[in-house]
Amino acid sequence: MQKLTNKEEEIMHIIWKLEKAFVKDVMAEIQTKKPHYNTLSTIVRNLEEKGYVGHQAYGNTHQYFPIVTKEAYRKKFMASAIQDYFNDSYKNVVSFFAKEEKISVEDLKEIINLIENEQ
Repeated sequence: MQKLTNKEEEIMHIIWKLEKAFVKDVMAEIQTKKPHYNTLSTIVRNLEEKGYVGHQAYGNTHQYFPIVTKEAYRKKFMASAIQDYFNDSYKNVVSFFAKEEKISVEDLKEIINLIENEQ
């Protein structure tokens, strides 16, 4: 599974949300500066070449659908980010967010409770 560019990720989030979409449907969902239609079409075709989406042909138009789930993508690239940036340590990840004040003590207690109840 190849890493997606930021723009490809943005488009994949839209396709995951819509579940099935024509390029015009994807275009309608883009919140930032909209690319040219042909540019967007090329990005979607690149996603298909990378194995992230498939399509159903309706004459000359294609309706795209995700092949790779959002969960599978998140699992693959979160594991990669943790390995690359946190020395493969989930403790370092949690410590980072605690130091950056991105996670509260209440959240940490809830995580501990979830872990303890899973075992």
